[in-house]
Amino acid sequence: MSGRPEIVCLCGSTRFAEEFRAVNLALTLAGVIVLAPGVFAHASDPITDEQKAALAALHLAKIDLADRVVVVNPGGYLGDSTRREIRYAHHRGKPVEYTHPPVPAHAA
Repeated sequence: MSGRPEIVCLCGSTRFAEEFRAVNLALTLAGVIVLAPGVFAHASDPITDEQKAALAALHLAKIDLADRVVVVNPGGYLGDSTRREIRYAHHRGKPVEYTHPPVPAHAA
């Protein structure tokens, strides 16, 4: 162990900006380095399709830096982008936790 604080990457739909803020605050106050989306397009941050693709790639790089992933998913919601990030995290050997039990894709 390097003695550095744990690094956690937050994933989930950017429509949950307030929930992201709350989880970020709680983890930060617990001494965790938090990596999270920097743009919340669903919460009125306008972005182009090109920017969205670049941000998706940047978020995968954040997952690479993290020790674990926490999925912010009120009501169990998991969108396609979040599911892709979860698959990527698993492929990279990152533990994945959820703020709420996930709803199966076929039930959403």
